[in-house]
Amino acid sequence: MDILKNRYIYFSFSAIFLIISLFLLIFWKLNLWIDMTWGIQMEYDYSNNINIEKITNELNTKKDLFLDNNQQVINNISVYSITWEKSLAVLVWFYNNPDEIKLEKLKNDFKNQVFEVIKSQDETLKETRYINVWKSFWDYIKNTAFITLGLAIIFITFYITFAFSWVSSWVSVVSFAIITIITLFHDVIISTWAYIFTSIFLPEFQIDTFFITALLTILGYSINDTIVIFDRIRSNLEKYAWKPWKNWKELYEIINLSIKETLTRSIYTSLTLIFVLITIFIFWPETISWFILAMVFGTFFWTYSSIFIASPILYEVNKNKKLAVYKKVVYNPDDKIVV
Repeated sequence: MDILKNRYIYFSFSAIFLIISLFLLIFWKLNLWIDMTWGIQMEYDYSNNINIEKITNELNTKKDLFLDNNQQVINNISVYSITWEKSLAVLVWFYNNPDEIKLEKLKNDFKNQVFEVIKSQDETLKETRYINVWKSFWDYIKNTAFITLGLAIIFITFYITFAFSWVSSWVSVVSFAIITIITLFHDVIISTWAYIFTSIFLPEFQIDTFFITALLTILGYSINDTIVIFDRIRSNLEKYAWKPWKNWKELYEIINLSIKETLTRSIYTSLTLIFVLITIFIFWPETISWFILAMVFGTFFWTYSSIFIASPILYEVNKNKKLAVYKKVVYNPDDKIVV
């Protein structure tokens, strides 16, 4: 098995998906849940047929009534039926309003109007869920997410630098850390793209705090998978990188051998996790389904990157350097130090 032979194909595949992913993140209107926009969510069960388009149009005409000193308060309204259920969800996003007390009154008034609009089509309508998010909650989540992500990347960099502080005098220690960060970026961005693409067809899958948690979890699993292969590369460098040694191998052979030795373990571990995640996605409550879906995408992409991206990049960075194993310097107390 020669993984490195087609490394440029793998690089091209990832580059295309990264470009698409970044384009979507920058220019596409993200399907944000209300905890990202201090909004409200209402869910209703109904028995008869309901015209969602008519409800949406009527609610959009009412949102202009909620003005405060000629300042529009309601940003957007989304109405959709929940997949495979006879249920309806209404989400309302609000503009930033300095008077949160007055905003809460507007939310309650609009909630009552939403109920009346939908009930006009079905008298059996029953409200099953109401979620109200304050702006202060989103500010806290946003700041915490950025701090957590930043600290995670910093500690990951230090850990990789320490763990691979000596492998070979010609393999850059820093390259292990930088490549790991690159694969983390690769996995998180493309997983986000896959999730956003899914939400285009299934609007109930939105970006929320569960999704942010899933991205942080993906960081942890991704680095674990990459380090397993890097650790085998380190072990094989110590074993085969001695020039006079009869079993001496080139870096190309060592990396291919390391991938081959860990390939079965990586694939089986990821498949096992995917099977568990899919089972949870199907049978567990809907409240965590968004988190599970993001994890499924992350599992696929971090398995791919650890095998087909991280190790080939390590080879590209170090392929033109001279092979030589690092030798630890042993301190001799009898040595005299001249100052």
